Amino acid sequence: MGDTADFFSNYLPKKVLDNPSLAKEINAIYVFDIEGAGKWTVDLTGDCGKVIDGPVDNAGCVVTSKKEDFELLLDNPSSGMMLFMQGKLKVTNVGLALSLQKILS
Repeated sequence: MGDTADFFSNYLPKKVLDNPSLAKEINAIYVFDIEGAGKWTVDLTGDCGKVIDGPVDNAGCVVTSKKEDFELLLDNPSSGMMLFMQGKLKVTNVGLALSLQKILS
């Protein structure tokens, strides 16, 4: 099973560093509020992306989930729609949420 803390501490920072075009392509700020794990900001604006511990006020999309549900999403990014429809994954901007699969996979 995917590990939420490891995802935000290691996997995602390396992915955005290795793929600077990802920030230009997505051009948005996400806050992940994962109950039981913590809160992180993924800033995909500017020339390259960055992952910050803690939330910011100017997020274009806030993603809320319980840790166990988010880790299901990490294991299978295509399960996002199912989790969303079940109310286990909440987003404040559905349009921006559709770009999440690019950063989760």
